[in-house]
Amino acid sequence: MEKSCSLLIHFDKGSPAMANEIKEALEGNDVGAKIDALKKAVMLLLNGETLPQLFITIVRYVLPSEDHTVQKLLLLYLEIIDKTDARGRVLPEMILICQNLRNNLQHPNEYIRGVTLRFLCRLSEPEILEPLVPSVLANLDHRHPFIRRHALLAVAAIYRLPGQAGEQLLPDAPELVEKTLSSEQDLSARRNAFLMLASCAQPRAVTYLLSHADHVPDWGDLLQMAALDLIRKVCRSNPAEKGKYIKIIISLLNSPSAAVVYECASTLVSLSSAPTAIRAAANTYCQLLLTQSDNNVKLIVLDRLNELKSSHRELMVEMIMDVLRALSSPNLDIRRKTLDIALELITSRNVDEVVLTLKKEVVKTQSTELEKNGEYRQMLVQAIHSCAIKFPEVASTVVHLLMDFLGDTNVASAVDVALFVREIIETNPKLRVSIITRLLDTFYQIRAARVCSCALWIIGEYCLSLSEVESGITTIKQCLGDLPFYTSTEEGEVADASKKPQQVNLSGTVSSRRPVVLADGTYATQSAASETAVSAPTVLPGSVGSPGNLRSLILSGDFFVGAVIACTLTKLVLRLEEVQPSKAEVNKACTGALLIMTSMLQLGQSTFLPHPIDNDSYDRIVLCIRLLCNTGDEVRRIWLQSCRQSFAKMLAEKQFQETEEIKAKAQISHAQPDDLIDFYHLKSRKGMSQLELEDQVQDDLKRATGEFMKDGDDANKLNRILQLTGFSDPVYAEAYVTVHHYDIVLDVTVINRTKETLQNLCLELATMGDLKLVDRPQNYTLAPETSKQIRANIKVSSTETGVIFGNIVYETSNVLERTVVVLNDIHIDIMDYISPAICADVTFRNMWAEFEWENKVAVNTVIQGEKEFLNHIIKSTNMKCLTPLSALDGECGFLAANLYAKSVFGEDALVNVSVEKQADGKLSGYIRIRSKTQGIALSLGDKITLKQKGGS
Repeated sequence: MEKSCSLLIHFDKGSPAMANEIKEALEGNDVGAKIDALKKAVMLLLNGETLPQLFITIVRYVLPSEDHTVQKLLLLYLEIIDKTDARGRVLPEMILICQNLRNNLQHPNEYIRGVTLRFLCRLSEPEILEPLVPSVLANLDHRHPFIRRHALLAVAAIYRLPGQAGEQLLPDAPELVEKTLSSEQDLSARRNAFLMLASCAQPRAVTYLLSHADHVPDWGDLLQMAALDLIRKVCRSNPAEKGKYIKIIISLLNSPSAAVVYECASTLVSLSSAPTAIRAAANTYCQLLLTQSDNNVKLIVLDRLNELKSSHRELMVEMIMDVLRALSSPNLDIRRKTLDIALELITSRNVDEVVLTLKKEVVKTQSTELEKNGEYRQMLVQAIHSCAIKFPEVASTVVHLLMDFLGDTNVASAVDVALFVREIIETNPKLRVSIITRLLDTFYQIRAARVCSCALWIIGEYCLSLSEVESGITTIKQCLGDLPFYTSTEEGEVADASKKPQQVNLSGTVSSRRPVVLADGTYATQSAASETAVSAPTVLPGSVGSPGNLRSLILSGDFFVGAVIACTLTKLVLRLEEVQPSKAEVNKACTGALLIMTSMLQLGQSTFLPHPIDNDSYDRIVLCIRLLCNTGDEVRRIWLQSCRQSFAKMLAEKQFQETEEIKAKAQISHAQPDDLIDFYHLKSRKGMSQLELEDQVQDDLKRATGEFMKDGDDANKLNRILQLTGFSDPVYAEAYVTVHHYDIVLDVTVINRTKETLQNLCLELATMGDLKLVDRPQNYTLAPETSKQIRANIKVSSTETGVIFGNIVYETSNVLERTVVVLNDIHIDIMDYISPAICADVTFRNMWAEFEWENKVAVNTVIQGEKEFLNHIIKSTNMKCLTPLSALDGECGFLAANLYAKSVFGEDALVNVSVEKQADGKLSGYIRIRSKTQGIALSLGDKITLKQKGGS
């Protein structure tokens, strides 16, 4: 069984010291050797060694030493060693050290007296302390404050000894300490005396505090903190008396100590719910935000403000501008937490001020060069976006400012701006014309592929008038540059030279062709653009010297943007047919759009680029060409109306979900029908201050609305209780399981159902899976028909299903054998670690790519044909292909298919096979497996063995 320890020292187990060597060093006259030997002895004792032969040596050769370091180490040694035998009686040899301790308590050196008094605080044996009590009391009147403050600590420790031992040794300790407190001048000594009275004689401490209430602001910060701690204890046990102490707390809010001011505000919030008190506490927290330079302090204060926001939102709304002043801190965590608090305090009255402040912060990020300005700008854009959605009237004041950042080098920030503009242009029809005009003017600045795609969609959907449609087509043509993208002569030269295109540092995308996961969990082939950094477009023969942004993206191989350009041009041409009366102009625009699309297809099938155009983009561009050549009314309606209608429906659904969440949070709990009614107006108001009156009113209101009720649902708690033993077992046990993130707490109730005393009862637990037991089991003694609460902490290493099992072992007085009761297993499900949360689609896709949330198994085979390889997998695994093999196009050197693998992996398992032909003619690729029923990706190596010629 482990013992309690008040000392912890690092010990290198690789170099243990021998007891004989330590003994020889202690017996010598070299002080330095004695110090080293004592240090080794202390570390060995702390790590489980006993060293019984050293005690007499230390008594003979170390006790007489006058060296301060030796005496300090000696006290550490005496603190660690066992002073009692197996029955709990003090060892006889401990009497040898009592005389030495008494001499130290009367030593002329103040340091020796002080450390000895501090050592006595850690002794719990009354037999050793009894002869030392007179010397301890004598030190209460010593001239040096260092000794007096440690003497007070020793008196408090002796008086708090378990049982009645302390009161028997020092029956008049409270009176002596109270007398010392009234005459003491040293701040630390007064604090120690006050703490002793607060813990051992609380009425005396309360009397002293109330009698000196007017002088509390003049006390030192240490004593003020002790007074606040006492106030919390008293008011927790007797809430009716808190009116006496609130005045003291209010007076301490002007203390020069930041720690005292923070504790005052926390105490005020915990004791009172009056508006005056909450407002004072909030003001204090805001002042601390501005005056403290420590980021950890600011984060803690923001947590307190967040708690106030939850319980006193109406009062915190008035403080929103004070909270926003914390944005001056350069720390991103502080800024993020500040914005989160402020966004929930926005109302129609303060939204203009808040948005103006956020706009100023956005401008600051543009003017100053800080390391994380882009990330901070993204946070500000998201905050302004939230404000504009809640209060559409402020959108006009910020949308044009934010559109300047569509070409931001921080791609995430630019994407947020684009999504913001897309939502505002739909929800604010009055701003549509100005937004389209500004977007067309700044479109050439956009370099990121995802931002370009979003901006092109906006242009295609919301350019409605003739001038807007013509401007949109002209802007796209200018950004694409001259056609064609290359010439046939240059194509031959590049093919002969087999030169790689030169990279220039301008573009923001790197194109790659790979299967991507769709929103429904299936896979599709698509060119993915990686935009982690702004890199250069590929400058090829035939391109202009300083290419436009769209031309740069296409020449770098990003044909997904090319497909978006084709769709945007198609929508603009179809809309031009509706608004342009001249048929010749419509035909001219249509011909220009077709020329651009065919040029992109030519470029994609040429040998210029390292990767040809992918199938999806190719099919999309061909569809646009066919549509412009032959347009029907139904297709026209789908292209010009259905997309915008779907987007509007998505926004309406999003707003509806947010409204439902707000309604769910706003549900008010009501009082029980049998609660007592307290009539406030019938109460006496004599001697009550305005603050006390407000406090009582708020308490009554909270009690009436049920806010004093416990948040937890008792029915849910009962569902989490697991029975560990049977009702007929001599020991009944049940456990209440609490899972908090990666910590599992078991509160086990053990009941002795027999008529005998159970001795050495121990709850032994073991785990399976990535679970680790933190505490070692302890032995308990259970009287007949009594119960015991045992808590066990378990650490979780990974989010996997685990099992906790174990036994209850005990002994009885009649039988010497140990009885074992086997406990039921406790299954910890993976779902206990998972809490519901909302993740944006863009964020999810970024995390999917970053963390690789799928198991990939590389495949290398000697089979030469893609379809042959896929057919081999289907036959060898008995899987069914969702797409007929005849419909798969493998001629381009790339093949992807979804397979239904019911017989191998169980219900609803989806297998995605991606195969690509390498330069040497061999196939390589990936097989991805997702199982909906099992909830995790399966490892291919455990389930399938591919066997063919040349290997498996």
